[in-house]
Amino acid sequence: MKTRRDFLKDLSIGGGLCLTGIATGCGREAAPVDTSTPTPTPVSEGTNSLGSIGVQLYTVREEMKKDFEGTLEKIAALGYKEVEFAGYYDRTPDQVRAVLERNRLAAPATHIPIEQLRSNLPQTIAAAKTIGHQYIICPWLDDVERIFLDDYRKHAALFNRVGAACRKAGIQFAYHNHEFEFESFDGQMPYDLLLKECDAELVKMELDLYWIARGGQDALAYFDNHPGRFPLVHVKDLERGGIRAVEVGQGSLNFGAIFAQSEKAGIKHYFVEQDEPADALANIRTSIEYLKNLRF
Repeated sequence: MKTRRDFLKDLSIGGGLCLTGIATGCGREAAPVDTSTPTPTPVSEGTNSLGSIGVQLYTVREEMKKDFEGTLEKIAALGYKEVEFAGYYDRTPDQVRAVLERNRLAAPATHIPIEQLRSNLPQTIAAAKTIGHQYIICPWLDDVERIFLDDYRKHAALFNRVGAACRKAGIQFAYHNHEFEFESFDGQMPYDLLLKECDAELVKMELDLYWIARGGQDALAYFDNHPGRFPLVHVKDLERGGIRAVEVGQGSLNFGAIFAQSEKAGIKHYFVEQDEPADALANIRTSIEYLKNLRF
């Protein structure tokens, strides 16, 4: 089976800019997907609802490889208003923007590997501005990038520099988590270190609600302790009594309670994601139907 590292190597943007996007969790085996049909989580009662709902396009990467524009058309037809990129499939920034405009989709964010942030930041920022991204996000750290706690300190310094360069261009930089940031190093969690050592204005966080739960932590506690740091979230569910990722509303996460704290957290964008879906389009259809009806 092709790994996320293989997927990354396959990606490029026209005009010679390689590795312009990365899958969340590149280089690691994703959490297994539950193929059963669990009972949906009850839709919470309340008066608030989500406005624009987005999708992380890594979810539909196989479909995007076969039919870039057709897949975006199907995503728009399902009711999604926003997409988050993880590679551009050999399209130039102008070509990507044109397809988005034809389908009336916004692309507020893109995932960019740390290697490209180090080596090719000016061109990355220029491409992001052409496409219309408001956020550039580092989505993953390879195993060799996180051996010691000091590795995270070095990343925090890099992220501050990248964040400053992005800010000059009118773009916000952010970091996306998995579960390994919540593994303790001598009593300290790397995620807490990043929050402390990254400038709160230059480096925001894209909180993956599934992975923080897999890491044994409470998203609401982080919202309380770090208000305004989380302008984007990945919305995917954790199976009841297990570790598998399932469609939104089919698992154990209380999205009503989480989204009720959106203002405190600073959440502006909600991206549905599934790392290894059995049927990607069916998966994101189930997820958006749940989210459309969610009240909190």
